[in-house]
Amino acid sequence: MLNFKKGGLFSRKNNSELQETEPDKGVQVLAVWGSPGCGKTTVAVKLAKYLADRKKNVVLLLCDCTTPMLPCICPPGDLEGNHSLGSILAANSITESLVKNNCNTHKRMSHLAVIGLQKGENENYFPPVDEKLLRELIEVLRDMDSHIIIDCGSAIYFDELSTIAILEADAVLRLIGCDLKSVSYLSSQQEYLRMAGFDFDKLYKAVSNVKSNEASQNMEQVLGSAVFTLPHSPELEAQVLAGNLFADLSLKDSRGFRKEIQKISEEVFGV
Repeated sequence: MLNFKKGGLFSRKNNSELQETEPDKGVQVLAVWGSPGCGKTTVAVKLAKYLADRKKNVVLLLCDCTTPMLPCICPPGDLEGNHSLGSILAANSITESLVKNNCNTHKRMSHLAVIGLQKGENENYFPPVDEKLLRELIEVLRDMDSHIIIDCGSAIYFDELSTIAILEADAVLRLIGCDLKSVSYLSSQQEYLRMAGFDFDKLYKAVSNVKSNEASQNMEQVLGSAVFTLPHSPELEAQVLAGNLFADLSLKDSRGFRKEIQKISEEVFGV
C-alpha cells in the first residue's frame, strides 16, 4: 500500500529540496486535484479528449488505486490492450519503453494513451512502491513527446502517487464543489501540501459542477476568486453514469462546460 511514513514526503525537512525544484520547460504536465466528488476524473478525461481531438499527443494517468477508473471512463471495447499501471509500479526501474508498453490506446483517438489500474485491481496487486520509483514515473512521462494529464486522488496523505504528481507537475488544476464539505476538505488537506513545500504559484483554481441554484459567488468569497467555473451539464452527467466520457458533448446545455474546457486548455497548454 502506498502509505506515508514518518519522516517521508510530508516531513518538513524535505521543504528546501522541493522548493528548489522548478520545471525547466513550459506546462507539459498538469495534475488535476480537488475535493471528493468534484469531477476530477471527468475534467481530466475531457481535457485529454480536447487535446487528442486537436491531434496533440496526450497521456492520461489515472492515479486512483482504490477505485480503478479505467472501467469508469469508457466501454472496455473502446480501448486497445489490457495493460495496467500495476505492471509499471511492479518494476525495479521505470523506462520509457516500459511505460509505452503498458499504455492503453483508444480505438478512435490515435493521439491518446491511458494508464491506470484495471477492473478488480487495487493497491495490493503490486509490491510496495517507494518514492524514488514514483518520481521516476513522472520524469519518464515528462520526457515523452506528449502532454501529460494526471488524474489525482483526493486522499493525498495516503496516496503517494497523487501527492508526488501534484508536487512535480508543471501546473495543478484544483477543482472544488460549491458546498461547505468541499471547503472543509480544502482547508484540511492543503496543509499537507504546504508541509511538502508545494509551490502554490502553479495552482489554477476552478469551481466545478456549478448548478444554477447554487451560490457559487458566495463560495468564491470563501475560496478566493476562481479562475475557471465549470457549469453543470445534464448531458455530461449522463455520460458519467454510462461510463462513456470520451463521447462528444453536443447538446446546448453542455456549451458552457465545453467553453470552459477550451479556456483551461488554452490557458494551461496553449492549445
